[in-house]
Amino acid sequence: MNTDISQSSSERRWLIFSAWFSILLVSDLPNIICDAVFSQVPSWLFGAKAGFLVLFYGLCFIWKNLRLLRSYAFVMVVFYAALAASEWVKSSAWWEGLINDEIRPSFMLTYLRPYLRDIGVTLVVIAALWIVKRSRSGFFLVKGQLDAPIERVRWLGIRQGESWRTFGWIFALVAALGVAVPILLTIRPSSDIFLRVAPLLPAILVFAAINAFNEEMYFRATLLSTLPQVIGKNHALLINVAFFGLAHYLYGSPSGVVGLMMTGFLAWLLGKSMLETKGFFWAWFIHFLPDVVIFFSYAITWVRQ
Repeated sequence: MNTDISQSSSERRWLIFSAWFSILLVSDLPNIICDAVFSQVPSWLFGAKAGFLVLFYGLCFIWKNLRLLRSYAFVMVVFYAALAASEWVKSSAWWEGLINDEIRPSFMLTYLRPYLRDIGVTLVVIAALWIVKRSRSGFFLVKGQLDAPIERVRWLGIRQGESWRTFGWIFALVAALGVAVPILLTIRPSSDIFLRVAPLLPAILVFAAINAFNEEMYFRATLLSTLPQVIGKNHALLINVAFFGLAHYLYGSPSGVVGLMMTGFLAWLLGKSMLETKGFFWAWFIHFLPDVVIFFSYAITWVRQ
């Protein structure tokens, strides 16, 4: 699915507009608007988004001005088809029967079912990205250059010549602390709670690792492996910020405007690491540490029940 990326300035502007329009339409922005106006998200909205993506993918074949977005549209169609399949599995009787509602399931089992489905979605997305790119490095499914130079960002104190090997650790620890402080102030766990949660630490680490990997693949790699060469790195990064941030507005930890801002900034940082190191390791690790804190809070909630 390789394409000729030569384009005039007017074609480039149209491609940028089309990419932004399509991602905002299929993001959680319509969900947020419906929730604000009607206090609920209609059940047909997801189907409408999937239908739009199929139409958009078809237009990429018919309309010459959209042909360079064909790979992006294909991967997004597959992603939403996988999400639809996951929801179908979730509602099936045999899947519901995996946990006996009369008996309280373990913490591991409580989160195992949704993450088994999530892994399935990720594997389907990886297959789609392989079809488009034909190599793991083409969609960042490699470690990458861990000591790659990091592009200067003055307002973050990053100078010319700094490397991701240094700042990757700093960003990961700061991100984890930024999540931990509001969570701990909210739930105020006692020393006894920490002792009760300690046996769940292996499960916490496993689920944090899986969640970070899954989201880096289907939120980040889908966009950053198909868009930068068509609409430029900056627009691709900002589109990723919008897509990832909006996805956490209603259901994130934390949610709302704070969650949107935190996850939006995190998306920019993780996307930057992927593009500059040409791999997923730092994006995954910086994502993983805050997720450990989040799953730790879930474990606290579980042991308190």
